[in-house]
Amino acid sequence: MRIANWISDSIVDGPGLRLTVFTQGCPHHCPGCHNPDTWAPEGGREADLVELAALMERNPLLQGLTLSGGEPFLQAADCAALAQRARARGLDVWTYTGYTWEALAASGRPDWTALLDATDVLVDGPFVQARKSYDALFRGSDNQRLIDLKRTRARGQVVLWTRPDPLAHFTVPES
Repeated sequence: MRIANWISDSIVDGPGLRLTVFTQGCPHHCPGCHNPDTWAPEGGREADLVELAALMERNPLLQGLTLSGGEPFLQAADCAALAQRARARGLDVWTYTGYTWEALAASGRPDWTALLDATDVLVDGPFVQARKSYDALFRGSDNQRLIDLKRTRARGQVVLWTRPDPLAHFTVPES
């Protein structure tokens, strides 16, 4: 798998502490992109799945794996294999893409389908500089969607991810 880099303890690429892998190569070339150094497919370096899986095993505090880029769907088979390893460890998987969910789902590509199947939340759509927002949770621009793929598959239509209430399990005693 060709990667640009990784961060072992990200808190901005999804909820909780995350291993974020930045894939190398991107066809979108969004103006104002946060990671333009990931565009060239020949850039970055080779990393094998064993090396990347070992990063997950080193940190018992991880909540999830985030696949970012670049464009993870350019290396969908390898990304799916890594995502499956993460899920086998009980981690959730977030995947960032410049494609829309509709385009990915309609592609008919088995490698894209495998990555979608191994992803819990898909952050879809290109970065749009005119819609850049620091208030857009876990996104660069507010046109991008946080799609809950399990609920989307169950309903047959896009269901957006909502941040769980961390205090929901507490009850207020009756007085």
